[in-house]
Amino acid sequence: MDFLADVWQWFADGEHWRGRGGVPNRLTEHLRMSGVSLAAAAAVALPAGTVLGHLRRGGALAINVSNVGRAIPSFALLVLALQVFGIGDRPAIIALTALAIPPMLTNSYVGLSQVPDDVREAARGMGMTGWEALIRVELPMGLPLVMAGIRTATVQVIATATLAAITAGGGLGRYIIDGLAKQNQVELFAGALLVAVLAIATELMFGVAERVVLPRGLRAEVSHRPRERTNP
Repeated sequence: MDFLADVWQWFADGEHWRGRGGVPNRLTEHLRMSGVSLAAAAAVALPAGTVLGHLRRGGALAINVSNVGRAIPSFALLVLALQVFGIGDRPAIIALTALAIPPMLTNSYVGLSQVPDDVREAARGMGMTGWEALIRVELPMGLPLVMAGIRTATVQVIATATLAAITAGGGLGRYIIDGLAKQNQVELFAGALLVAVLAIATELMFGVAERVVLPRGLRAEVSHRPRERTNP
């Protein structure tokens, strides 16, 4: 109980809410790193997965490459990026981008490739071109899995962005690394709690967003489909 009281006192201390080392600034740094990484991953993975799923070609290769990337630990990527880019946020952004690509690529490919053949034929029978069918028919039907991949990637990136502190970057991971360095268990626990709460809040926000964005018929698919697929 004394430890929890100390944690409460840590959060109640105004010094931890002001300045460069304050919670609002560290949270902003954390979200900025995560957002840049997710945007970079989406720019690569979503178009590639969507086109491959539409064409139903190259999916096995793309997913196998994605799985290889998944097998490389984020910490190893962070160390390699550190040697190339030096200290700061950039190595963490590289590692987080690599972490976010596999679920986005896999889910976008599977979501588009599993659109039923009779639906594709019906779209062509209505005079739609391939790209019109992709945008107006296939993408809406594959959207539940695509969003699930983005959701998975986002939660993973936010949870793993704590590694940025290892390369002298910012973010909520600073509390964890600094707490370890100073043997300050209260600061370490507070940092871990902040990251956990942020990850849970992100998960809940995506759940709400899916309910708002997806049509009612597609919402049922979200609840019955697996969030992430690893096989074509």
